[in-house]
Amino acid sequence: MSEKVLMKGNEAIGEAAIRANCQCFFGYPITPQTEVAAYMAKKMPTIDRVFLQAESEIAAINMIYGAAGTGVRCMTSSSSPGISLKAEGISYIAGAELPCVIINIVRGGPGLGGIQPAQSDYFQATKGGAHGDFHMPVFAPSSIQEMVDLITEAFDVADQYRTPVMIMGDGMLGQMMEPVEFRPSTSTRVLPEKTWAANGRNGRAQHNVINSLFLKSEELEMHNDHLGRKYDEITKNEVKYELMNTEDADLIMVAYGTTARICKNTIKLAKEKGINLGLIRPITLWPYPQEAFDLTIGNTKHGYLAVEMSKGQMVEDVRLSVEGRKPVHFYGRSGGMVPSPEEILDKAMEIVGGNK
Repeated sequence: MSEKVLMKGNEAIGEAAIRANCQCFFGYPITPQTEVAAYMAKKMPTIDRVFLQAESEIAAINMIYGAAGTGVRCMTSSSSPGISLKAEGISYIAGAELPCVIINIVRGGPGLGGIQPAQSDYFQATKGGAHGDFHMPVFAPSSIQEMVDLITEAFDVADQYRTPVMIMGDGMLGQMMEPVEFRPSTSTRVLPEKTWAANGRNGRAQHNVINSLFLKSEELEMHNDHLGRKYDEITKNEVKYELMNTEDADLIMVAYGTTARICKNTIKLAKEKGINLGLIRPITLWPYPQEAFDLTIGNTKHGYLAVEMSKGQMVEDVRLSVEGRKPVHFYGRSGGMVPSPEEILDKAMEIVGGNK
């Protein structure tokens, strides 16, 4: 077993990416994720890898496009407004089927908002976030250890499906410190060779061309159909979630990331009051774990409670997954306010009432 190291979340992201063989990092500083770039700036040149602070977020994502097109593992990181600036490039990357990893350490919004933790980028991350018909796998870790573990997973998923992959945390996960263990990958994936990469002719009859432009409508539709089949495959194979105490619940909470950690404490408080709360924790936000609701729909007396650090975004996917079979409730804080276990419990007790 490898030794545990106390690390800040953002710095652990950088170290995990290096160990996952990230060869190039392009980024631009913005709180609360700046330490990712700072860590990579310090470490990457010492191991003969590329770090470059671009002149803007727009430049950084287009550098990712270029590096990914050569077949090397590459990563960028930013926070909410910076991801918005990268959106056009992310769509180009998805259209050109280029693998890369994008880190979003979410801050409050809209606008410049504030640097406190939030989950208000859910729509942006899971509903496209940019123009065109595309999806992007999105992982939502709830601890620094899980964030570290998911970095390698994200690079592998990106390479397997030729797609950008996002890891979405929040300012709390980025700034807090926890002990982490950098474990060797146990993945059994057989990753395809990157025969598509524009990295020289290498004996091929023709040059490889990286492109997302299809001027003929028939060709673009065929490309979109191809992407659609790929997204169906990702949806079939890559869903991740955690169930906690959902076998016989008065109410099942649904939360991800930092909020899910808080909900686990709420479960403990509820037991002291004789209330049985469960938790569905989506680890992939896209594809969303509808299966978790199919498995638990008969186990909850009063339905589901979506808990978010937003004004209500993931709750829409909860409703879609429940399909009207049980009530869906919502509790959220926004603008950088973090819900406490006690206030979540108050909301749960309001729903459950005196008659369980």
